[in-house]
Amino acid sequence: MAAKTITLNLKIWRQAGAGASGRFEAYRLERLDTDMSFPEMLDVLNERLTLEGREPVAFDHDCREGICGMCGAVVDGIAHGPAKETTLCQLHLRHFQDGQTLTIEPFRAKAFPVVKDLVVDRSALDRVIQAGGFISVNTGSAPDANGIPVPQHKAEQAMDAAACIGCGACIASCPNAAAMLFVGAKISQLALLPQGELEREQRALAMVQAMDREGFGNCTNQRECEAVCPKGISIRNIARLNREFLRAAFIGEPLK
Repeated sequence: MAAKTITLNLKIWRQAGAGASGRFEAYRLERLDTDMSFPEMLDVLNERLTLEGREPVAFDHDCREGICGMCGAVVDGIAHGPAKETTLCQLHLRHFQDGQTLTIEPFRAKAFPVVKDLVVDRSALDRVIQAGGFISVNTGSAPDANGIPVPQHKAEQAMDAAACIGCGACIASCPNAAAMLFVGAKISQLALLPQGELEREQRALAMVQAMDREGFGNCTNQRECEAVCPKGISIRNIARLNREFLRAAFIGEPLK
């Protein structure tokens, strides 16, 4: 059976750099295979632009399997596009209608400055992780898998939180550009396990302070973050983050 094809009209944000003025440019792509992923469609566009001697569209991508968290763009106002719990690289053209117009722009947040076109600098998330998203352990041979007992329900909750790939869609979709879901997931995956107990208070204080330094906003319970998260991270992790921070503020040692 012949593959189904569609035509799409694209309005893509073009910006030469962080200090440059941006604008939308219109493109029309015909005979697109509906089995194509979103980055593959951009590849087709960039091949055409290159052959025409024009500047291709810069966009983030790496594994293209929904694992690395590199890809990301806002499609018709929705981070990663309209499909639920799907990264941009897992979004296929079959989700769109023939002749549809798509508006594609980068993640918008003060902490995510535009590098070029659809590429933004998300290194602020790395700095938040560096502040406390780790545990300290003695080096040596690998510990026995059953050496530290963990209740099953806590292990499952920790694994759910650890599914966060740090793509930043939660921040791009939040009206306040808050990083609470991201930080909540990173704190939860360690706070729920005994391995994370040693640095529990310092971790909560350090990561929240790092989040504030990077210019992320505050959570106002809009739940936009949960709605667009490609891994279905629950806002229950934000509640746990708040509890961990309050606990640390009362009993933890001040950071130096």
